[in-house]
Amino acid sequence: MKKNERQAFLLEALSQNPFITDEALATLLSISIPTVRLYRQELSIPEVRKRTKDMATKFFGGSQSLAQQEIFGESLEIEPGKHGLSLLETDRSMCLEKCDIIRGHIIFAMANSLANAIIALPVALTAQVEANYLRTVRAGERLLAKATVIDKQGRRFIIKVSIKTGEQLVFEGKFVIYGMNLEAAQYLHILREIEQN
Repeated sequence: MKKNERQAFLLEALSQNPFITDEALATLLSISIPTVRLYRQELSIPEVRKRTKDMATKFFGGSQSLAQQEIFGESLEIEPGKHGLSLLETDRSMCLEKCDIIRGHIIFAMANSLANAIIALPVALTAQVEANYLRTVRAGERLLAKATVIDKQGRRFIIKVSIKTGEQLVFEGKFVIYGMNLEAAQYLHILREIEQN
């Protein structure tokens, strides 16, 4: 197959499945992964993570309660009031000083920010947490967090969050989050001055 034919095949494969990985494309086209990346670059096609994020934002929108930079990890999907997904690529900067184990507060921050991000109101505050760390996470492992609203009573949301690396569950938590509109937040004096004016 010539280069232009392989590129046309790559475009066709991506139109059928925008979430296909470079590895799967390399296998389909019988070429190396670096060649797939070169073709994507030449055709201005982003990597699968960026394509996934763009599709999720298009179909599900973003968080109403948190800005993107406040979510610890990369948000992949946020459907306010229902569920969300986020991804975190771990590295040595997140580790304990004496070993390559990711610090617990890093994992908690990922879970807590995602739980707050899926609240379908402008302000979300964590009230209570039951957290279980099921195994240690080492530098270089990719974490995928999933948050789901399991109950709602007025402004009180109960969110289940699970975090996996590969197929292994590393964290489970139940978060009680209070959500409120801007008027209620202003009445309780929790907004910054700049937001009140």
